[in-house]
Amino acid sequence: MDAILTSIEMLGTTLIVPMAILGMVWGIFGGALPGISPAITMALLLPFTYTMDPIPALVLLTSTYVGAEYGGSIPAILIRTPGTNASAATMIDGYEMKKQGRAGEALGISLQASSVGNFVGIFCVILFTAPLSQLALAFKPTTYFALGILGLSVIVSVSEGSIFKGIIAALIGLMIATIGTDPVTGVGRFTYGNADLLTGVPIILVMVGLFAVGEILEQIATKTDWSTVSDHVTRLKWPSWQVQKDTAKSNLIGSVIGVFCGIMPGAGGTVASFMSYSEARRFSKTPEKFGKGSEEGVAAPECANNADAGVGLIPLLSFGIPASNSTSVLLGGFLIHGLVPGPVLFNKDPTLLYGLFTGLLVASVALIPAAYMTLSASIWLVNRPKRYLFAFIAALVFSGAYSINNSAFDLGLVLAAGILGFGMRFFGMPMLPIILSLVLGYMIEANYRRSLVISGGDNAIFLEDPIAVAFFILSALFLAGSLVREFRERRGNKVKAGAAA
Repeated sequence: MDAILTSIEMLGTTLIVPMAILGMVWGIFGGALPGISPAITMALLLPFTYTMDPIPALVLLTSTYVGAEYGGSIPAILIRTPGTNASAATMIDGYEMKKQGRAGEALGISLQASSVGNFVGIFCVILFTAPLSQLALAFKPTTYFALGILGLSVIVSVSEGSIFKGIIAALIGLMIATIGTDPVTGVGRFTYGNADLLTGVPIILVMVGLFAVGEILEQIATKTDWSTVSDHVTRLKWPSWQVQKDTAKSNLIGSVIGVFCGIMPGAGGTVASFMSYSEARRFSKTPEKFGKGSEEGVAAPECANNADAGVGLIPLLSFGIPASNSTSVLLGGFLIHGLVPGPVLFNKDPTLLYGLFTGLLVASVALIPAAYMTLSASIWLVNRPKRYLFAFIAALVFSGAYSINNSAFDLGLVLAAGILGFGMRFFGMPMLPIILSLVLGYMIEANYRRSLVISGGDNAIFLEDPIAVAFFILSALFLAGSLVREFRERRGNKVKAGAAA
């Protein structure tokens, strides 16, 4: 009851409501632009949250995350170009409905399903985050080391078909994480006499460079433009009661699969979307309509990717482990305010999490009116020449990065990270491993060395901690499961290639 009263009080005494609405609108615009992922949309805001109070700043970032997941469906339906990877499954039937002159209906179904998925995901976060975080109160340095290893083990499952490239990306992140002051001895490492590097390479600048500047450089290199909305479509049409009844089963399937994928490291919204699309078709009374403009084919993936996005916050808030690019950026938002997600944060400052949960609920309620109000502006943005949009984004990135410390050195770091991000995209290297290792590198190293100091250099101390042992076993299971899946996919591709030949 105290938590509820505190949350209601914060609605009137903090900037939760305006930041939730602002983040929602910004997220819809970002998600609607092809190539601008939710992570990039959030990363663009990171520098501007530096001087804000923690609660409004975190609400702004999480609301952007929620809005971007919905916004991705707009270009998927209107121009057959998914704004986010997770909205690719929505494109299949959404664009077919658009060709049939039902674009407004498809957008309405997408909005309704996104709202259902949002609320399911957020209620899961509210229900399960606190109990799970209490488990972490029993953690010791050995446990945190094992937890870091568990976090790194998802690298294999998020390496997008190339484990070798994922490992290379992770090593790059670990190398960057070692720059700065030694966590035990206090000696500077790899700073080359530069005082700006004594505190390490700021994660916020690396994220902004990797995601935003890397994307800008890639868009410049490709020299292609995305499609535009050529007709005067579009009024968003809320689904009728009959359509809501027809899509209820798809929403249920999408919610269940979205929650399941959200708690599975490395699964992500894209997997949730396609799985729910497949299962909705399997259990549909009219499976023959899928691929030809099925309402259920729009609802299931949209509900799934939004539920997945919400549930994906649980590992971050409970243990401080990000499960996706977007939650990595959100972790950056915590860190720049000196906050470390986890049980200590719950006990030390519970009002911050009450504020965050309240902001998520406000953002979910604001999604529907925000979607109606921003649709025309989103279509206008999609129709702008790409070079103008990315010039604006570049100005936003570098002015924001400079404003953090008023340092030209920071601009160099952002540019260097951007070049690194562009190179990784060019060679098809996944982005999440480098972010995970950058975030977890310090935690792993510091707790490993503290454990050895406690044990007098005896590595057996890690086997004396039952929770750490459980994390090691889970890490091994994740690795084995991912390697088996990779092996089966490669063998299946070879069989298909042989059959085609």
